[in-house]
Amino acid sequence: MIELNLPKRFNAARYFVDRNVEEGRGDKTAIFFEDREYSYLQFLENVNRAANMLQGLGVQMENRVMLLLHDSPEMIFCFYGAIKLGAVPIPTSILMKSKDFLYVINDSRARILIVHSAFLPEIEKILDQTLYPIKVVVIGGQDHAYLQYDQLMSRAGGEFEAAETMSDDAAFWLYSGRNPEMLMGAVHHHSHLVYCSEAYAKGILRMTEDDRALASFLFFAYGLGNGAYFPFSVGASVILANHRPTPDLVYQDLLKYRPTLFLTVPTLLGALADYKKICREEGKDLEEVQSLRACISSAEILSPEVYQRFKEEFDVEVLDGTGSTEICHIFLSNGFGQVRPGSTGKVVPGYSTRLLDDDGLPVSPGEIGNLLVSGGSIASAYWNQREETKRNMLGDWFVTGDRYIVDEDGFYYFRGRSDDMLRVGGKWLAPREVENTLNQHPSVAESAVVGYKDKDQLIKPYAFVVLDHGFSQSEDLKEEIKSFVKDRIAAYKYPRWIEFIDTIPMTEGGKVRRFVLQERVDELKIDD
Repeated sequence: MIELNLPKRFNAARYFVDRNVEEGRGDKTAIFFEDREYSYLQFLENVNRAANMLQGLGVQMENRVMLLLHDSPEMIFCFYGAIKLGAVPIPTSILMKSKDFLYVINDSRARILIVHSAFLPEIEKILDQTLYPIKVVVIGGQDHAYLQYDQLMSRAGGEFEAAETMSDDAAFWLYSGRNPEMLMGAVHHHSHLVYCSEAYAKGILRMTEDDRALASFLFFAYGLGNGAYFPFSVGASVILANHRPTPDLVYQDLLKYRPTLFLTVPTLLGALADYKKICREEGKDLEEVQSLRACISSAEILSPEVYQRFKEEFDVEVLDGTGSTEICHIFLSNGFGQVRPGSTGKVVPGYSTRLLDDDGLPVSPGEIGNLLVSGGSIASAYWNQREETKRNMLGDWFVTGDRYIVDEDGFYYFRGRSDDMLRVGGKWLAPREVENTLNQHPSVAESAVVGYKDKDQLIKPYAFVVLDHGFSQSEDLKEEIKSFVKDRIAAYKYPRWIEFIDTIPMTEGGKVRRFVLQERVDELKIDD
């Protein structure tokens, strides 16, 4: 454990925002965004305005504030504005659909929703179904009848005294998708942001105020640490982008903003390596990226092949690691001078691990075990989910649901889940949710979903479908079914491949024999 020695009364917004101004960094750029730059002084003023705005809307300490926003300065202003007020921001995945947004609103009892106009159509589908009164504040767009963020911020004052919160007060929630039946709000505290910063940003990345971090996806744990509090823990700068993460655009970001740290996912590392190689083979004059001192990869398994391809093209080290929503950030990681491709690294100092067999007994090095983690940033509970909390948070230990082996040198290797959950694009996917959606299509009698590793060893959903009477197999029908699913649940969950099959293998108890289908898929060689 890391001893933080925080005062009894502690507000994370003061630590990550005000402190940088007090230490003389007021004129330094805190946030790069498109063609704008925000100094630490401007950062502080906007956080104070956000706190005053929320207070003016009736938000009080411990009230929840749901954030449905792109990666943007406004996302960070509202996040810290709520924390400074003593309220609890809930960064929410922009990849979800209306039914998921409704669940989060009702489950959290959020008093305020701050939403970008791009996501307003999905929100408007469910506003008449909310269980509690909620005020909607919209960023961008004019053609609506809701509160305007820009107007409210312009009228709010630029000074705000931080609420007298405690280090153990709830600071923010993140909704975890590890339970296939429902999203669960993991409750994190003011001290957790500091703990993760000390353990990972400083301990593993050796981050300093000279760094510039290019980060994305601030709505989930990995991205939130990378972009919303790691840089500010040391007085560094963060770079945010408001475009799709295509390799050509991200490459231009690397050239334009000159980040020293690039925090991303394996999918994009592979795409960037391919992009640079293709440009070279086509004779395009591509300027070299020279600012990076390291790339950080997480949220998916980084294959040795993608690691080598990226390192060869960019000549920079890639530190792969793994974390979780409940633990707040990365707890296993490769480090500088200690990288083993294919491994998620060693235990991050500040955390402890156990590998146990199904009877709860320790396993030996090289044997597969269920991973438990202990450390000072583990969520205290799942909101309103007492049984799930008791099942997964065992005193100091969190049950990750992951299976690992560890070698004699302390490097950990992922060996799958102890349940059926899949990790797709850094987010949890429940096969049953995809199956339930597939089964709603008129042509589908039944279905089963497993994971298939593509050419970069990244997991994507693969669906087996039994057609109902009167329907014939065709490629057009496959595409129709894919679109049907994509329109109803988050896009990353739709099956990339569909295979028509006569029957789904079942146990005598009526459960899908998923391992039989998984073995079948593992033998396939698909042209991705």
